[in-house]
Amino acid sequence: MGFILANVKGRSSLIKDNHFYDIETISDGSVSADPSQILVSLDQLSDLNNKIDSFEPTGLINNDDLEAPITNSGNCFAVGLNYKKHAEESNMAPPEFPMIFAKYTTCIVGPFHEVELRSDMVDYEAELVAVIGKPGKDIPLENAWDHVAGLTAGQDISDRAVQFHSTPPHFNLGKSFDTFGPIGPVLVSPDQFDDKNSLKLECYVNDELRQDENTNDLIFDIPYIISYLSEFLTLKTGDLIFTGTPAGVGAAQGKLLKDGDVVRTTIEGIGTIENKCVRISDHSNTSHIPEFLKSRMPQDSED
Repeated sequence: MGFILANVKGRSSLIKDNHFYDIETISDGSVSADPSQILVSLDQLSDLNNKIDSFEPTGLINNDDLEAPITNSGNCFAVGLNYKKHAEESNMAPPEFPMIFAKYTTCIVGPFHEVELRSDMVDYEAELVAVIGKPGKDIPLENAWDHVAGLTAGQDISDRAVQFHSTPPHFNLGKSFDTFGPIGPVLVSPDQFDDKNSLKLECYVNDELRQDENTNDLIFDIPYIISYLSEFLTLKTGDLIFTGTPAGVGAAQGKLLKDGDVVRTTIEGIGTIENKCVRISDHSNTSHIPEFLKSRMPQDSED
Protein backbone atom coordinates (compact mmCIF):
# COMPACT_ATOMS: atom_id res chain seq x y z
CA MET A 1 0.00 0.00 0.00
CA GLY A 2 1.37 3.40 -0.96
CA PHE A 3 0.56 6.90 0.20
CA ILE A 4 -0.73 10.38 -0.57
CA LEU A 5 1.80 13.02 0.41
CA ALA A 6 1.40 16.77 0.87
CA ASN A 7 3.55 19.68 1.97
CA VAL A 8 1.62 21.55 4.66
CA LYS A 9 3.29 24.81 5.64
CA GLY A 10 6.70 23.39 4.82
CA ARG A 11 6.19 20.02 6.53
CA SER A 12 5.61 16.69 4.79
CA SER A 13 2.35 15.06 5.79
CA LEU A 14 0.31 12.02 4.85
CA ILE A 15 -3.23 12.67 3.66
CA LYS A 16 -6.42 10.75 4.29
CA ASP A 17 -9.82 12.16 3.47
CA ASN A 18 -9.68 15.83 4.52
CA HIS A 19 -7.06 15.36 7.22
CA PHE A 20 -3.28 15.60 7.27
CA TYR A 21 -0.85 13.71 9.49
CA ASP A 22 2.51 15.33 10.17
CA ILE A 23 5.08 12.65 9.32
CA GLU A 24 7.64 13.55 11.95
CA THR A 25 4.92 13.48 14.60
CA ILE A 26 3.34 10.14 13.68
CA SER A 27 6.76 8.51 13.23
CA ASP A 28 7.90 9.67 16.68
CA GLY A 29 10.72 11.59 15.01
CA SER A 30 12.15 8.66 13.05
CA VAL A 31 11.19 10.22 9.68
CA SER A 32 11.93 13.84 8.90
CA ALA A 33 9.10 16.11 7.76
CA ASP A 34 11.49 18.01 5.47
CA PRO A 35 9.91 18.02 1.95
CA SER A 36 13.37 18.16 0.39
CA GLN A 37 14.36 14.87 2.04
CA ILE A 38 11.11 12.94 2.37
CA LEU A 39 11.56 10.73 -0.71
CA VAL A 40 14.51 8.89 0.86
CA SER A 41 11.93 7.37 3.24
CA LEU A 42 9.50 5.78 0.78
CA ASP A 43 9.30 2.44 2.60
CA GLN A 44 8.61 4.20 5.90
CA LEU A 45 5.90 6.30 4.27
CA SER A 46 4.09 3.18 3.11
CA ASP A 47 4.42 1.60 6.56
CA LEU A 48 3.06 4.72 8.25
CA ASN A 49 0.20 4.93 5.78
CA ASN A 50 -0.73 1.31 6.52
CA LYS A 51 -1.21 2.35 10.17
CA ILE A 52 -2.72 5.77 9.53
CA ASP A 53 -6.04 4.97 11.23
CA SER A 54 -4.16 4.44 14.51
CA PHE A 55 -2.88 8.03 14.53
CA GLU A 56 -4.61 11.24 15.50
CA PRO A 57 -4.84 13.68 12.60
CA THR A 58 -2.66 16.75 12.89
CA GLY A 59 -5.38 18.90 11.34
CA LEU A 60 -7.75 19.60 8.48
CA ILE A 61 -6.39 20.43 5.03
CA ASN A 62 -6.52 24.09 4.03
CA ASN A 63 -5.57 24.88 0.45
CA ASP A 64 -3.82 28.06 1.55
CA ASP A 65 -1.39 25.95 3.59
CA LEU A 66 -0.33 23.63 0.75
CA GLU A 67 3.06 24.09 -0.92
CA ALA A 68 4.84 22.11 -3.65
CA PRO A 69 4.79 18.48 -2.39
CA ILE A 70 8.48 18.01 -3.20
CA THR A 71 11.13 20.72 -2.89
CA ASN A 72 14.75 21.12 -3.97
CA SER A 73 14.51 18.78 -6.97
CA GLY A 74 17.82 18.48 -8.75
CA ASN A 75 16.36 18.33 -12.25
CA CYS A 76 13.07 19.15 -13.91
CA PHE A 77 12.62 17.56 -17.34
CA ALA A 78 9.73 18.22 -19.71
CA VAL A 79 8.49 16.56 -22.88
CA GLY A 80 7.28 18.55 -25.87
CA LEU A 81 4.62 17.48 -28.36
CA ASN A 82 3.73 14.36 -26.43
CA TYR A 83 0.04 14.19 -27.39
CA LYS A 84 -0.82 13.61 -31.04
CA LYS A 85 -3.55 16.27 -31.18
CA HIS A 86 -1.25 18.85 -29.61
CA ALA A 87 1.35 18.14 -32.29
CA GLU A 88 -1.38 18.63 -34.89
CA GLU A 89 -2.53 21.97 -33.47
CA SER A 90 1.13 23.06 -33.44
CA ASN A 91 1.42 22.12 -37.14
CA MET A 92 4.24 19.71 -36.33
CA ALA A 93 4.68 16.01 -37.01
CA PRO A 94 4.63 13.72 -33.96
CA PRO A 95 8.25 13.18 -32.87
CA GLU A 96 10.02 9.86 -33.37
CA PHE A 97 11.73 10.22 -29.98
CA PRO A 98 10.73 12.23 -26.89
CA MET A 99 11.49 15.93 -27.32
CA ILE A 100 13.16 16.70 -24.00
CA PHE A 101 13.85 20.14 -22.56
CA ALA A 102 14.45 21.47 -19.07
CA LYS A 103 12.40 23.67 -16.82
CA TYR A 104 14.77 25.26 -14.33
CA THR A 105 13.77 24.11 -10.87
CA THR A 106 13.56 27.68 -9.54
CA CYS A 107 10.22 27.94 -11.37
CA ILE A 108 8.55 25.33 -9.15
CA VAL A 109 5.88 26.69 -6.81
CA GLY A 110 2.91 25.38 -4.88
CA PRO A 111 -0.51 24.30 -6.14
CA PHE A 112 -2.30 27.55 -5.30
CA HIS A 113 0.53 30.00 -5.92
CA GLU A 114 0.02 33.04 -8.16
CA VAL A 115 1.55 32.93 -11.64
CA GLU A 116 3.43 36.13 -12.52
CA LEU A 117 2.93 37.41 -16.07
CA ARG A 118 5.47 39.64 -17.80
CA SER A 119 3.97 39.80 -21.30
CA ASP A 120 0.75 39.37 -23.28
CA MET A 121 1.95 36.02 -24.58
CA VAL A 122 1.89 33.72 -21.58
CA ASP A 123 0.26 30.33 -22.09
CA TYR A 124 -1.03 27.46 -19.94
CA GLU A 125 -0.17 23.77 -20.41
CA ALA A 126 -1.78 21.24 -18.08
CA GLU A 127 0.46 18.23 -17.46
CA LEU A 128 0.83 15.03 -15.48
CA VAL A 129 4.12 15.15 -13.56
CA ALA A 130 6.09 12.08 -12.50
CA VAL A 131 8.50 12.29 -9.56
CA ILE A 132 11.49 9.97 -9.35
CA GLY A 133 11.91 8.02 -6.13
CA LYS A 134 14.49 5.29 -6.67
CA PRO A 135 17.47 6.64 -8.65
CA GLY A 136 18.72 4.77 -11.68
CA LYS A 137 20.70 4.60 -14.89
CA ASP A 138 19.86 2.52 -17.99
CA ILE A 139 16.49 1.61 -16.51
CA PRO A 140 14.71 -1.20 -18.41
CA LEU A 141 11.26 -0.29 -19.69
CA GLU A 142 9.60 -3.03 -17.67
CA ASN A 143 11.14 -1.72 -14.42
CA ALA A 144 10.49 1.99 -14.95
CA TRP A 145 7.44 2.30 -12.68
CA ASP A 146 9.58 0.97 -9.80
CA HIS A 147 11.51 4.25 -9.99
CA VAL A 148 8.45 6.51 -9.66
CA ALA A 149 7.75 7.83 -6.17
CA GLY A 150 4.47 9.36 -7.24
CA LEU A 151 2.43 11.43 -9.64
CA THR A 152 1.21 14.99 -9.28
CA ALA A 153 -0.49 17.67 -11.37
CA GLY A 154 1.46 20.50 -12.94
CA GLN A 155 1.28 23.54 -15.18
CA ASP A 156 4.02 24.13 -17.73
CA ILE A 157 3.40 27.88 -17.94
CA SER A 158 5.12 29.30 -21.03
CA ASP A 159 6.01 32.81 -22.17
CA ARG A 160 5.71 32.33 -25.92
CA ALA A 161 7.42 35.65 -26.65
CA VAL A 162 10.64 34.49 -25.01
CA GLN A 163 10.25 30.88 -26.14
CA PHE A 164 10.24 31.98 -29.80
CA HIS A 165 12.24 35.21 -29.84
CA SER A 166 15.39 33.47 -30.97
CA THR A 167 16.18 30.97 -33.71
CA PRO A 168 16.12 28.12 -32.92
CA PRO A 169 13.59 28.57 -30.12
CA HIS A 170 14.84 28.16 -26.57
CA PHE A 171 12.16 26.40 -24.61
CA ASN A 172 14.09 26.31 -21.34
CA LEU A 173 14.10 30.03 -20.60
CA GLY A 174 10.60 30.77 -21.87
CA LYS A 175 9.17 28.07 -19.63
CA SER A 176 11.23 28.76 -16.51
CA PHE A 177 10.25 32.22 -15.30
CA ASP A 178 9.72 32.37 -11.55
CA THR A 179 6.30 30.82 -10.73
CA PHE A 180 6.02 29.02 -14.10
CA GLY A 181 5.91 25.52 -12.56
CA PRO A 182 3.02 25.07 -10.13
CA ILE A 183 2.69 21.46 -8.93
CA GLY A 184 0.45 19.62 -6.48
CA PRO A 185 -1.79 19.54 -4.59
CA VAL A 186 -0.45 16.16 -3.47
CA LEU A 187 1.97 13.47 -4.57
CA VAL A 188 0.20 10.14 -5.07
CA SER A 189 2.15 6.88 -5.16
CA PRO A 190 1.50 4.77 -8.30
CA ASP A 191 -0.20 1.94 -6.44
CA GLN A 192 -2.98 4.28 -5.28
CA PHE A 193 -4.45 4.46 -8.81
CA ASP A 194 -6.88 1.98 -10.34
CA ASP A 195 -5.08 2.52 -13.66
CA LYS A 196 -2.04 4.77 -13.45
CA ASN A 197 -1.70 4.71 -17.23
CA SER A 198 -5.15 6.18 -17.85
CA LEU A 199 -5.98 9.39 -15.97
CA LYS A 200 -8.45 12.05 -17.05
CA LEU A 201 -6.88 15.52 -17.32
CA GLU A 202 -8.76 18.83 -17.54
CA CYS A 203 -7.73 22.48 -17.64
CA TYR A 204 -10.10 25.39 -17.20
CA VAL A 205 -9.24 29.05 -17.62
CA ASN A 206 -11.79 30.91 -15.55
CA ASP A 207 -14.97 28.92 -16.30
CA GLU A 208 -14.01 27.79 -19.82
CA LEU A 209 -12.81 24.24 -20.42
CA ARG A 210 -9.66 24.52 -22.56
CA GLN A 211 -8.02 21.09 -22.31
CA ASP A 212 -9.78 17.74 -21.88
CA GLU A 213 -7.84 14.52 -22.46
CA ASN A 214 -6.74 11.22 -20.98
CA THR A 215 -3.11 10.37 -20.30
CA ASN A 216 -3.54 7.08 -22.17
CA ASP A 217 -3.15 9.23 -25.30
CA LEU A 218 0.46 10.13 -24.50
CA ILE A 219 2.72 9.39 -27.48
CA PHE A 220 5.50 8.37 -25.10
CA ASP A 221 4.23 7.07 -21.77
CA ILE A 222 5.95 7.43 -18.41
CA PRO A 223 7.92 4.14 -18.52
CA TYR A 224 9.23 4.99 -21.99
CA ILE A 225 10.27 8.52 -20.95
CA ILE A 226 12.06 7.24 -17.86
CA SER A 227 13.86 4.48 -19.72
CA TYR A 228 14.81 6.90 -22.51
CA LEU A 229 16.15 9.62 -20.18
CA SER A 230 18.13 7.10 -18.14
CA GLU A 231 20.08 6.04 -21.22
CA PHE A 232 21.82 9.41 -21.14
CA LEU A 233 21.94 10.40 -17.49
CA THR A 234 21.30 9.12 -14.01
CA LEU A 235 17.84 9.94 -12.75
CA LYS A 236 17.97 10.96 -9.11
CA THR A 237 15.53 11.00 -6.23
CA GLY A 238 13.25 14.02 -6.49
CA ASP A 239 13.74 14.67 -10.20
CA LEU A 240 10.56 15.94 -11.86
CA ILE A 241 9.27 14.93 -15.30
CA PHE A 242 6.53 17.06 -16.89
CA THR A 243 5.12 14.51 -19.34
CA GLY A 244 3.58 16.84 -21.94
CA THR A 245 0.37 18.75 -22.56
CA PRO A 246 -2.66 17.81 -24.66
CA ALA A 247 -4.36 19.91 -27.32
CA GLY A 248 -6.11 23.13 -26.38
CA VAL A 249 -3.25 25.45 -25.46
CA GLY A 250 -3.90 29.18 -25.67
CA ALA A 251 -1.52 29.94 -28.52
CA ALA A 252 -3.49 27.65 -30.83
CA GLN A 253 -6.76 29.43 -30.03
CA GLY A 254 -5.70 33.04 -29.62
CA LYS A 255 -6.59 32.75 -25.93
CA LEU A 256 -3.42 33.64 -24.04
CA LEU A 257 -3.42 34.46 -20.36
CA LYS A 258 -4.14 37.91 -18.98
CA ASP A 259 -4.10 39.61 -15.60
CA GLY A 260 -6.74 38.13 -13.31
CA ASP A 261 -7.24 34.85 -15.17
CA VAL A 262 -7.55 31.75 -12.99
CA VAL A 263 -6.09 28.50 -14.36
CA ARG A 264 -7.57 25.36 -12.81
CA THR A 265 -5.97 21.99 -13.56
CA THR A 266 -7.47 18.69 -12.43
CA ILE A 267 -6.09 15.17 -12.85
CA GLU A 268 -8.08 12.11 -11.88
CA GLY A 269 -6.89 10.56 -8.63
CA ILE A 270 -4.63 13.50 -7.79
CA GLY A 271 -6.81 16.56 -7.42
CA THR A 272 -6.87 20.18 -8.50
CA ILE A 273 -4.35 23.00 -8.57
CA GLU A 274 -5.57 26.55 -9.09
CA ASN A 275 -3.36 29.48 -10.05
CA LYS A 276 -4.35 33.12 -10.41
CA CYS A 277 -2.45 35.10 -13.03
CA VAL A 278 -1.05 38.46 -11.95
CA ARG A 279 0.64 40.89 -14.34
CA ILE A 280 3.62 42.25 -12.44
CA SER A 281 5.67 43.96 -15.17
CA ASP A 282 6.56 43.94 -18.86
CA HIS A 283 9.65 42.51 -20.48
CA SER A 284 11.10 44.12 -23.58
CA ASN A 285 12.29 41.02 -25.43
CA THR A 286 9.43 40.80 -27.91
CA SER A 287 10.87 42.35 -31.06
CA HIS A 288 11.54 39.02 -32.77
CA ILE A 289 8.20 37.29 -32.20
CA PRO A 290 7.16 35.31 -35.30
CA GLU A 291 4.17 36.76 -37.14
CA PHE A 292 2.04 33.66 -36.46
CA LEU A 293 2.33 34.42 -32.73
CA LYS A 294 1.84 38.17 -33.02
CA SER A 295 -1.53 37.54 -34.63
CA ARG A 296 -2.60 35.61 -31.53
CA MET A 297 -1.69 38.26 -28.98
CA PRO A 298 -4.66 39.60 -27.00
CA GLN A 299 -6.04 42.78 -28.53
CA ASP A 300 -7.35 45.66 -26.46
CA SER A 301 -11.07 45.98 -27.04
CA GLU A 302 -12.75 49.30 -27.71
CA ASP A 303 -16.01 50.10 -25.97
